[in-house]
Amino acid sequence: MVIKISRLEKGLCYGSLSLLALIPLTELVLHRFKMAIPGSKSLMAHLFLALGFFAAMLTAQSGEHISITAIQYIRNDKAKRILQYISTLICVFILSVFAWNCISFIKYGLMGKPVGFLTDRIFAVAMPLGYAVMALRFAFKFRSVRGKVLALSVILLGTVAALPAIAKLIWGFEPPEPFYSWVNVLYDTAGFIRFPAILLLIAAALTGMPIFAAIGGIALIMLQAAGLEPEAAPIQIFSALTDTDIIAIPLFTLTGFFLSESKAGERLVRTFRYFFSWLPGGMIIATVIICAFFTSFTGASGVTILALGGILYTILTENKYTERFSIGLLTSVGGIGLMFPPSLPIILVASTSNTILHFMNISSHYSIIHFFVGALIPGIILVLAMMAAGIFASVKIKIPVETFDAKKALHSLKESYLEILLPVILVLGYFTGLITLVEASALSVIYVVIVEVFINKDITVAGMPRVFSKAVPIIGGVLAILAMAKALSYAIIDSGLPEHFVFWMQNAVKSKYVFLLLLNLALLVVGCLMDIFSAILVALPLIVPLGNAYGIDPIHLGIIFIINLEVGFLTPPVGLNLFLASYRFEKPFAQICRNVLPFLLVQFAVVLLVTYLPWLSTWLPGLMP
Repeated sequence: MVIKISRLEKGLCYGSLSLLALIPLTELVLHRFKMAIPGSKSLMAHLFLALGFFAAMLTAQSGEHISITAIQYIRNDKAKRILQYISTLICVFILSVFAWNCISFIKYGLMGKPVGFLTDRIFAVAMPLGYAVMALRFAFKFRSVRGKVLALSVILLGTVAALPAIAKLIWGFEPPEPFYSWVNVLYDTAGFIRFPAILLLIAAALTGMPIFAAIGGIALIMLQAAGLEPEAAPIQIFSALTDTDIIAIPLFTLTGFFLSESKAGERLVRTFRYFFSWLPGGMIIATVIICAFFTSFTGASGVTILALGGILYTILTENKYTERFSIGLLTSVGGIGLMFPPSLPIILVASTSNTILHFMNISSHYSIIHFFVGALIPGIILVLAMMAAGIFASVKIKIPVETFDAKKALHSLKESYLEILLPVILVLGYFTGLITLVEASALSVIYVVIVEVFINKDITVAGMPRVFSKAVPIIGGVLAILAMAKALSYAIIDSGLPEHFVFWMQNAVKSKYVFLLLLNLALLVVGCLMDIFSAILVALPLIVPLGNAYGIDPIHLGIIFIINLEVGFLTPPVGLNLFLASYRFEKPFAQICRNVLPFLLVQFAVVLLVTYLPWLSTWLPGLMP
């Protein structure tokens, strides 16, 4: 029975993802004949909603929801188990409350508008279903009967805490006594325990509770303490996951995984090796370009390290580069592609920044394309800086160059030109306005499937579900956080916290440049502790109001944010990429830190350059209409 349910979830998830790729591409073709699919935009928005929740359910089943791993530093195994036990119970409680609140939202927040031959309420059923299934899956992670009974008791406790939603479902806006008094008691209790509850949720997040649950729990307590209706958080969640502008996120993620699961990396490595190895430091140039290419599509530097680290390490060491140098370079360049289209973090930063400014009633004329353009110069500087550092090392240790072989170079180009054309087609199509971002993401999926499955045949048709299954945990984890983060952003703005924070900060720090330096340091710490998607969606709502108060352009602020976080992933003692490199190259963590240090210092210098020369980020967007 469980296997059948899992297969159904996968079918719905993979089907939604496939339709999200096929519909925009079909529309693109039909527009040439002045035709259109009726209601396609609404259909895609609601398919995206369903995808978000079914992907999150599958991610919960596999136990791959994004979390902070600070608990690994606790050496006492018993204490570690107890903390994990408590954090899981809190997660179950939060998801139970959300399940009931989402049912209330479906009844009172939606009008039953048609979406194809269904209604929006049918698609929205994925919301309470998703949270309920995730609550049960987290609950049944306890192996002992006692643990399962306790987890089910917590679900009942969550049901009691959801009384405002349940009473509203049964009696509407005026429940009879004693329920009316009980509802008021719950609202008063939320206000009374607000601060200790938020601290508890932060502590639970640090001990391994999924980030999305911690974010949602904080939003829930803040909104209920403010006396808002149970639907307040689900409204924002629904809004976040029916935003067609960010449909590109799962599609580009899927594209990245098709590339990483095929032999595209090997072909690109051969091509760039033959074309650049005759130059001093030519393999450095090739390595940096290839890593930037892959990371720009996957949106996660760790994927690049894991997917390409082995083959690039072998080639570098075969070309007489030392082990220390090779590991340091590969670890440090794993994330530089985040500064180039179709970077998922840039899409998230642009979308989140505009959402926060909208909540603050501040108009912003910047679109996602402005942020993409703004990241180009800083990204190029970062790439050139890493190349220069590598070439300097090559010259210093006298790495021999290879003789250019035109025959081999052209043969390798013939093998890899289809992959090389992919970013060219997408960038030209998007930046010339011929296709939208969503159409570009849909085109990328179809293109890479045709190339890797039917032309190169690296992946069989039967093997395609395996690629989907590897992409879904990333998609589910990111979309779950994105949904909860919008609810938290709304709660933060509604509470007036940004205004108070801005007032305090401006009194404490008068200089914009001192603020930027503090921001650099804070983001390095955030980058050490959180993955980039969580950091964007959690920290940006507080930073955007501060940036506005200090007169920092939103694009400049967004670029500072991304480049700082990526460097934070390389910063000891807890930078995420350091752990991934230690795993991939099977080397001690301390050795990885030493290997990365020279490249880390170069990236620090680039961060300061980008931070204190704002025109690097704003000049190109300023030329756009």
